[in-house]
Amino acid sequence: MDTYKFLLDLALILLSTKVLGLVSRKFFMPQVVGALLAGLILGPGVLDVISQTDFINKTAEVGVIVLMYCAGMETDVQELKKSGKASVVIALMGVVIPLAGGCAVAMFFNRPGLIETNAACSVFLQNIFIGVILTATSVSITVEALKELGKLKTRAGNAILGAAVIDDILGIIALTVITSLADSSVKVWVVLLKIAGFFVAVIAAGFLFYQFFTRWSRKSEKGMRRHVIVSFVFCLLMAYMAEDFFGVADITGAYLAGVIISLTIKKDYIMSRFDTLSYLYLSPIFFASIGIKAALPKMSYAVVVFSVILTVVAILTKMAGCGLGAKLCRYDNDEALQIGVGMISRGEVALIVANKGEALGLMDQYLMGPIVIVVIITTIIAPILLKPVFRKG
Repeated sequence: MDTYKFLLDLALILLSTKVLGLVSRKFFMPQVVGALLAGLILGPGVLDVISQTDFINKTAEVGVIVLMYCAGMETDVQELKKSGKASVVIALMGVVIPLAGGCAVAMFFNRPGLIETNAACSVFLQNIFIGVILTATSVSITVEALKELGKLKTRAGNAILGAAVIDDILGIIALTVITSLADSSVKVWVVLLKIAGFFVAVIAAGFLFYQFFTRWSRKSEKGMRRHVIVSFVFCLLMAYMAEDFFGVADITGAYLAGVIISLTIKKDYIMSRFDTLSYLYLSPIFFASIGIKAALPKMSYAVVVFSVILTVVAILTKMAGCGLGAKLCRYDNDEALQIGVGMISRGEVALIVANKGEALGLMDQYLMGPIVIVVIITTIIAPILLKPVFRKG
């Protein structure tokens, strides 16, 4: 009978995310907040009705790929070009300041008498790794909230998307550097070469696909559904190529695939089909899966205090770093605040980085509790704050 439990899990996820989404809208919050809470309530953290399964994890992965693919299709390419340099500065400041803040908090608490850990590496590397975790950004949460608010195509929205892509690259570099300090077999220059190769591959693949797709779609006005299928195949191949060949997040490949499709004449038709698929099935599972993963281990008083302070620092440093980067690039105060808030969410990205660090001996399992708390609070608070700051702007 357990073979078919995934059907019950699916029904509970779809129903609860929609119900709590409507409840959150009643309280003037984006519906994505309700979806995140649904996963948290159903998961091991509260009711323990649904646990992580391979089906949920894989479906959630496809869900975030489609979500970022749609975000790419909705991107204003001309505005993205204008915000290119600004995105680099915003992403850089949004990595350096949280890295320093997280490391400083860890240095204060991670010592005898407060929190004593048993990780394989030195305490110094552990502290730096805590800072590396805080550099992560889960822009997928922000994308969904901005889509609900109709602000994805704004100047600030495009800056957030551009900065998030670069943030992913900088996060990989930071993770590789800290990993290489703990494992001499990891070479930083190899990772940098792979990242450069990724962008070369994106430009080449994007140009070839754009030429093919444009000519093909002009010749075959009938059979529009074939265009949707071919475009989705391109998205999946780009996501696979990014993750498997170059070590870049699959959602970055999916987002850039969407940007390429946004330049074609079939963009609106393709986007309408994927919006339906994402809303009906994939997005609820992805957002619920984040809550399902967030199970808190037992924590001492010192760890709880550390969790609270680390969460506050995670929020403030991302807002300050990205907001300051935006001001340096001559965005006004409202836009700087919007960009800072839009980059707060750590989501599943921070959990993935933390799990990699634990596997490599860079972080003690005892410190997973604070990271889970940071993920939960930043993931929920980001879409809540986005609405008032965009209304103000």
